[in-house]
Amino acid sequence: MLKLAVLVSGGGTNLQAIIDAIDSGSITNAGISVVISNNPNAYALERAKKHGITALCISPKQFESREAFNQAFLEQLNACQVDLVVLAGFLVVLPEQMIKEYRNRIINIHPSLIPSFCGKGFYGLKVHEAALARGVKLTGATVHFVDEGTDTGPIILQKAVEVAPDDTPETLQRRVMEQAEWVIMPKAIDLIANGKVSVTDGRVRIEEGRNSES
Repeated sequence: MLKLAVLVSGGGTNLQAIIDAIDSGSITNAGISVVISNNPNAYALERAKKHGITALCISPKQFESREAFNQAFLEQLNACQVDLVVLAGFLVVLPEQMIKEYRNRIINIHPSLIPSFCGKGFYGLKVHEAALARGVKLTGATVHFVDEGTDTGPIILQKAVEVAPDDTPETLQRRVMEQAEWVIMPKAIDLIANGKVSVTDGRVRIEEGRNSES
């Protein structure tokens, strides 16, 4: 059984998608051990509590320096003894030591088809605003392993979503969540939990027969 830590800063819609997928059996051989947020007001914490999942808040505001926060955050995460860290809308830069200790054990969901509209400054509605400004006909979402760069880690799954002529950033964001994010994040977790994903030379390999969403 793969033990998950889900890190969230806001409402937790991707967290809910993961919880629902576990409940429905779409994700097998995995369970959420803890939900951690940097935001004490994050509704994600309430979602976790409603499902009997341990919910913790560790905010940078509680510490005198970012270094102290990073150290405390890593210590808390290590204490949870999880197998996979899932970033589901977590708006905090991870410390390098954490990435090093959890190499190829941290995954992130990004609301575009990487390498488009990704990297520093591209998060939340900003991604969809940029996609509409560029006039793309297709956008989507990407699940990838986390490395020291921003949205540069090995790609696990991607799913495309059509852009409608009358889309606003808000309507596009919702469609990308519903049609892509909430589909490929649970799928990626299920693949990892069942030993179907490996990383070689910075590229992801998915066992044949389980790659329909990529």
